[in-house]
Amino acid sequence: MEENKKTYYVSVANGEISQLSTASPWDYKIEATDLEIVQLREYFEQVSSADWESFWRAHVPFLEYHHDNPNNAVDDTNKKIFEMIYRLGDEDVKNHIRSQGIVDQISE
Repeated sequence: MEENKKTYYVSVANGEISQLSTASPWDYKIEATDLEIVQLREYFEQVSSADWESFWRAHVPFLEYHHDNPNNAVDDTNKKIFEMIYRLGDEDVKNHIRSQGIVDQISE
């Protein structure tokens, strides 16, 4: 049984998802089920958590960026966020993400 999809407005920079287009600035309009929104929110929470880890790690001057697991986690999770937005977005969203080179390879 497939759940009904609802319209959501997503701000990636702020990690916000809203059903109201006027509640706050948004970047992407998507159609998603409740379960898909739960997953997207989990990704935003993972980014937030890893950002805090990166903040504290930044105070350790001898650890280089490419050896920084929190930064890798943010990068990997951001890719998952954009892949999900791409999959749930309309053709305008897909075209925008493609044109920005945000996600290199997306399986459609």
